[in-house]
Amino acid sequence: MSSPRPRTARRLRAIPPTIFSAMSALALRTGSLNLGQGFPDRDGPPAVVEAAVEALRSGRNQYPPGVGIPELREAVAGHQERHYGIELDPLSQVVVTAGATEAIAAAVLAFVNPGDEMVVLEPFYDSYVACIEMAGGVRRPVTLHAPDFRLDVDELRAAVTPRTTTILLNTPHNPTGAVLTREELQAVAELAVEHDLLVVTDEVYEHLLFDGRRHVPICTLPGMWERTVSISSAGKTFSFTGWKVGWVTGPAELVDTVMSAKQWLTFANAAPLQPAVAFALSQEAAYYDTLAKELQAKRDLLVAGLRELDLDVYPPEATYFVTTDVRRYGHQDAMAFCLALPERAGVVAVPCQVFYDNQEAGRHLVRWAFCKETSVLEEAVGRLQAADLRG
Repeated sequence: MSSPRPRTARRLRAIPPTIFSAMSALALRTGSLNLGQGFPDRDGPPAVVEAAVEALRSGRNQYPPGVGIPELREAVAGHQERHYGIELDPLSQVVVTAGATEAIAAAVLAFVNPGDEMVVLEPFYDSYVACIEMAGGVRRPVTLHAPDFRLDVDELRAAVTPRTTTILLNTPHNPTGAVLTREELQAVAELAVEHDLLVVTDEVYEHLLFDGRRHVPICTLPGMWERTVSISSAGKTFSFTGWKVGWVTGPAELVDTVMSAKQWLTFANAAPLQPAVAFALSQEAAYYDTLAKELQAKRDLLVAGLRELDLDVYPPEATYFVTTDVRRYGHQDAMAFCLALPERAGVVAVPCQVFYDNQEAGRHLVRWAFCKETSVLEEAVGRLQAADLRG
């Protein structure tokens, strides 16, 4: 009897399951503290929750417009103008999506043909790999190397070939926490203009920056507005990661192209949550300033605790995450270290090697989330310091 034919489409065979589901399941199974998946222990502003409850009770539960409700698109436009001086037409230059994840998928599907090359910074958020694979594209990684995770402009330039059509940018960067400087962004911009490349930029951590740093949207640099699609979401900014409300902004022609793909993914999403996010963007700007200060203190707590373990620790400039190198602990394989960690210490973290094509650069790095209650971080540090973690 012949072997059964494979049922999984070829486009999915090269895409492993997301590491976040696996590690969160491991945390639940072992009763460990979850410093793996990046979701906060505490919800965002209560007034925003009440706005969602009011939307539910007032009947805003049917399909919203596919592009998003008008007040949310207006609120996104107002946010971009207040923070960055970007003037948007909410009718044609803003589309609401099911979080940044759908926005990235729609943008990749909209702009990348089979065989097109897409430059992407690595380590990369794992959905980038899946989206590029499903579009039939070819990723061209540019590695951000420890300890500083700065962009090597020569490596970036070398990654561009005649088949390159798009750059997928992520700043502030997950998982390293690096914030690309204006000078680094200028190098990206010059290359994009020189080679007529589109830039898709994931900016979901735009407000969670530390030590006085500022986020610079690349679309504000000379020559970049007409070739940039910008993505953000409410999940990280307002600590509602489960709401999955994001948005795409940019020139009307590019946003409309993204919408042409998005309409076949979810069509519309989160009807009663969209008014609440509009309220958050318009009325709760103070929240994310306070959140960034709280996260900076939590970053410092976790960094100090991890350094006492004699790990090489790379403090982030933004985001939810600290990266460490576990080689001095006798571990060459971060995956093996993370799989053993729950039994040894009752803590879960994420191996960074799954975010790299360049395995040599990432196989010894571990990502730890600090977007948790201070008491949880203190307990996790205590468990780690009491455990035998050496390889």
